[in-house]
Amino acid sequence: MLLSVTNLTVSYGAITALHDVSVDIAPGEIVALIGANGAGKTTLLRTISGLLRPASGSVTWCPPTAQSDGSRTLEYFGATRELVGMRTDQIVQLGISHVPEGRQIFADLTVRDNLMLGAFVLHGRREIEEELARCFGLFPVLLERKHQRAGTLSGGEQQMLAMARALMGKPRLLLLDEPSLGLAPMVVRQIFQIIREINQRGATLFVVEQNAHMALTVAHRGYVLQSGRVILADSAANLLENPEVKRAYLGG
Repeated sequence: MLLSVTNLTVSYGAITALHDVSVDIAPGEIVALIGANGAGKTTLLRTISGLLRPASGSVTWCPPTAQSDGSRTLEYFGATRELVGMRTDQIVQLGISHVPEGRQIFADLTVRDNLMLGAFVLHGRREIEEELARCFGLFPVLLERKHQRAGTLSGGEQQMLAMARALMGKPRLLLLDEPSLGLAPMVVRQIFQIIREINQRGATLFVVEQNAHMALTVAHRGYVLQSGRVILADSAANLLENPEVKRAYLGG
């Protein structure tokens, strides 16, 4: 597995937000985490990113490494790293980027300057310019607005900027927290099409989302979080047809 969360318990004082949560994410997957407000979804992402320290449990990272045997390139899993106790910047340098709920862009900076803030793990002007070109290719509207103050962008454009900023770090795993929040339906469809394209370009994604139907439509697998506990885990296709999921999250 690329990332394994095992028996994670996280508390805010006397309140336990996550109870023995376990989640696995394999390379190349889109994994959706759905649940109601207050279920603990954001808490899980913040713990993976090192922004919160769990009371117990582990978060392990094991990215595949390419190696040539002379005639072909092989991938194998290298050493496992424990993320609990690491700083957030160290976790980003390992290849995990987090797009937070609410975007949290820097409104007074230009689009380009916001993107440059995501490039701190890169080395040299050439690599930075290459990643800028990739991001502008994925989000053409940001190229048109690269010298514009980020605070003047529409909500959908700000979400694209937040995603592009995270992609500037060349992540192996992208954590997305509520990417559709507050956006019009047409923009939501555009955002999820971009999520699919990011995955097709080689990134693994863990998507936290209240819009369960959209999330499960693009995902390979999914987890349902309720009151801080994982109550269901299955393929996305099966979750879309699950009567409990339909009743609670899909309006059916």
